[in-house]
Amino acid sequence: MSPVNGSARTNQRAPYACDPTKSRGRAHAEPESPTRTVYQRDRDRIIHSGAFRRLKHKTQVFVYHEGDYYRTRLTHSLEVAQIARSLARSLALDEDLAEALALAHDLGHTPFGHAGEEALDDIMAPHGGFDHNGQTIRIITSLEARYAEFDGLNLTWETLEGIAKHNGPLVGDGVKSGELPWALSEYTSQHDLALHTWPGVEAQVAALSDDIAYHSHDVDDGLRAGLFLVEDLTDVPILGPIIQEVRTRYPDLEESRLFHEVGRRLINLMVNDLLVETASRLNDASPKSAEDVRAFGAPLVGFSAKLDHDNRALKEFLFERMYRHYRVNRMTSKARRVVSDLFTLYVDEPECLPADWRIAAEQQDRTLRARHVADYIAGMTDRFALDEHRRLFDLYEENR
Repeated sequence: MSPVNGSARTNQRAPYACDPTKSRGRAHAEPESPTRTVYQRDRDRIIHSGAFRRLKHKTQVFVYHEGDYYRTRLTHSLEVAQIARSLARSLALDEDLAEALALAHDLGHTPFGHAGEEALDDIMAPHGGFDHNGQTIRIITSLEARYAEFDGLNLTWETLEGIAKHNGPLVGDGVKSGELPWALSEYTSQHDLALHTWPGVEAQVAALSDDIAYHSHDVDDGLRAGLFLVEDLTDVPILGPIIQEVRTRYPDLEESRLFHEVGRRLINLMVNDLLVETASRLNDASPKSAEDVRAFGAPLVGFSAKLDHDNRALKEFLFERMYRHYRVNRMTSKARRVVSDLFTLYVDEPECLPADWRIAAEQQDRTLRARHVADYIAGMTDRFALDEHRRLFDLYEENR
C-alpha cells in the first residue's frame, strides 16, 4: 500500500475514529489531493462511478415500473448516507468515511433486489456462487474501468475494509461456519483486509444506518403500496407506541402525513437509542485508537437490548407481510426467470452479448465465462434486464 497525503483540513475527531492522515493507503500509488482528505476522495469516486449511477433504476422490493414513489437502491443509499453522516458527527468520527461506506454498500446488488441475487447465486453455485457484498468489492477493485493507470476506483484500505466486513469479521473465532464469498476470497488472497477483526467504528455506524433506513422506508413503502394497514402495525412493539402517540396528538391527520410522521419518529427513536448505547460501550471499552476498535473483539456500535429485540419483531412482521406478500412473490418469480433465462442464453450463446463483453466471453472456459456473464447481469438495472429479456425472447420484438 502506498502512503497517503492528509493535508486537507479535517474536523476534530475522537481518538478511536479513523484518521485520514494515518490511512494504510491505496493499492496503487498516486498523488493525493491538496484540497480533500483521502476519505473525501473515496466518497467522490464512488459518487462518480457508473455503478452508483445505475442504482437509480435498481430496486429494493418493488420493480421500477410498479410506481415512481417507491425507493430505489439510489434513494436508499442516499438515506443511509444521511443517517451515517449524522451519527458520525454526533460520535466525533470521520463523517466522510462513514458517508463513503454508506454510499457504496449496495453497489454490488443485482437487478430485482434479493430475488435477482438469489437467482444468480443458485445459477453460479457450480462456479463459486454470487454474493452482493463480494460483488461490491469486485466492482470497486476491478470492474469499474475508468482510470488510465489502474482498474477499479483505487479506494483506501479503510474504505475497502469497511465495505468487505461492515457486519463484522468474516473469518476466525466466533464466525459462523461457511465459505468466504468467492469475490472476497479472490481479492483478499492478494490484498489483506484483516477479515478476522471487526472494522473501524465508521463502518459499524454505516452498517446500522442501513438497518435504520430500510426499516423506516420499508414500512413507508409497504403502507403506500397497500400491502398492510396502519392498524396491522399497532401490535408491533417498536411501532405500536409511535402510532398511538401520533394519533393521540394529531387525531385528524391525513394518511400520507401519518405514514411520514411514523417513519421519521421511527428513525429518531433508533438513532437516539444507538447513540446512547454506543456512548456507553465506548465509555466502558475506552479505545484509544482505531486499531483498538478493530482488536476489541465485539461491536462498539449497536442498539440497546430492548430495541434490538423490537427490531427483530419488526423484521419478522415485514418478512411475513411485505417480502412474502403474493404481489411481491409474483414479481420475484418473474425476476428469477428473467435472470435465469438471460444467464443461460449468454453462457450458451456468447455471440448475443454486446461486442465489448462478447470478445472476452468467447475466449474463456465455461467457469470464467459464467463469472463474466454474472458480472454483466449483476450490473443491469431492472429496466434494462426486462428490456433485454424482451428483445432476446420475444420473437416479434425489434432488435436494436
